[in-house]
Amino acid sequence: MNLSVLTTTGAAAGGNMSSMLIMLLVYGAIIAAMYFIFFRPQNKKKKEAEMRKNAQVGDEITTIGGICGRIIAVKDETDSVIIETGSDRARLRIKRWAIGSVDTIHEEDA
Repeated sequence: MNLSVLTTTGAAAGGNMSSMLIMLLVYGAIIAAMYFIFFRPQNKKKKEAEMRKNAQVGDEITTIGGICGRIIAVKDETDSVIIETGSDRARLRIKRWAIGSVDTIHEEDA
């Protein structure tokens, strides 16, 4: 009789430990999912906004519509830039929010 009591209490203690481990794994998965759903996209948007804000004259850019060109003027009052495209040097005025990527690599001063 005493042997069966010891066996059931040992199994119950092992069961508690495994259920605790599973519960911690579930909480960890929920926290990881929240990071990827909420915080990572927000950081990505901040980086894109910084990239658009730091675009300067002489940078090669690609717009979200796929137009490639070089910035030749920046209009801060209208929040737009003027780019020059192609060999015929056609000029386009675009809004800063339409900049998809800045292709020029600037070396940071150390």
